[in-house]
Amino acid sequence: MSDCIRATYKIHGHVQGVGFRYFVQRNATEMALKGYVKNLYDGTVECVVESDLQTIELFKSILKRGSSRSHVTNIEMALSECKNNHNSFEII
Repeated sequence: MSDCIRATYKIHGHVQGVGFRYFVQRNATEMALKGYVKNLYDGTVECVVESDLQTIELFKSILKRGSSRSHVTNIEMALSECKNNHNSFEII
C-alpha cells in the first residue's frame, strides 16, 4: 500500500446496541479495509483502519452517516503511520 495512513476514529452518539459495529464492518469489508471496530466503556465506538488518505476521508463520511438505528454526533479522527498488523476487518 503506497501512502498508507492509519486512522483511529472515536465515534460519539447513539452508537452502541444499534448494530453500528456490524454496519462499520460491512462497509469496511466492501472497501477492502483492514482493522477493527469495538465498543468502548464510555459509550463511544473506536474504529481503526489503514489505507490512503482519500479512502480514509470517504470512510469517515460513511461512519458519520451511520447505520439506520444509530445517531452519530461527532467523530474524532487521529492519523498515524501504518502498522500493517491486521489481515482483515473484525469486530473485537
